[in-house]
Amino acid sequence: MTQIALVTGAAQGLGYSISTQLFEAGYTVVLSDLSLEAAQASAQRLDPSGKRVVALRLDVGSKADFQQALDLTLQRLGALHVVVNNAAMTLATPLMQISPEEFERVTNVNQRGTFLGCQVLGAYLADQGYGRIINMASLAGQNGGTATGGHYAASKGAIITLTKIFAKELAARGVTVNAIAPGPIDSPAVHAVVSPERMAQLIEAIPVKRLGSADFIARLVVQLAQPDAYFVTGATWDVNGGLFMR
Repeated sequence: MTQIALVTGAAQGLGYSISTQLFEAGYTVVLSDLSLEAAQASAQRLDPSGKRVVALRLDVGSKADFQQALDLTLQRLGALHVVVNNAAMTLATPLMQISPEEFERVTNVNQRGTFLGCQVLGAYLADQGYGRIINMASLAGQNGGTATGGHYAASKGAIITLTKIFAKELAARGVTVNAIAPGPIDSPAVHAVVSPERMAQLIEAIPVKRLGSADFIARLVVQLAQPDAYFVTGATWDVNGGLFMR
């Protein structure tokens, strides 16, 4: 049976790379994004036949949207097996200049969005007795951040903790919950917050002297999404070029 995976923030960047690798590994992919038009365009690019990719609009800050996305997935495809909470807002506002409103905007997408994805979709997976949830955290959530804002770093740290909480809650019901914490990768989000002038300094500070690969991270998602990954849960997988070692 073909497994079905839902990816949030999937229309571009790392989310699209994850969707692509899942698709190439044989999964049917629910490609969800805040912009339905962007999701539809990316779905058409990934699978012109439309047989194994479904595009949905999903505001990850809305519990009702997650429930609607689940309902539509079940109506169209009949099941859901894998959830990738990838949607994120990445801002680099200096710490003392972050307004309460901006702090809330970032945490609403990153932290609240991951919580709701785990809660709503995790409940369905647990009821089915099987599931894989992969949350996209960040090196910033482990070391306090370097190139990104304090609100981003705080929200990504919260994702690591939420991963452990939901892993404990769902493990006995056949659902694993893991996180991946990338360092700087060669992606539009990183290039958007790091100027060309700072990029050279950033790369020089990375022990391996290169940015990370979005496709490699996406393939790690595929590994954690597989049925035989049942013995891995509550873990945060570091992919950071040696910037954070433990």
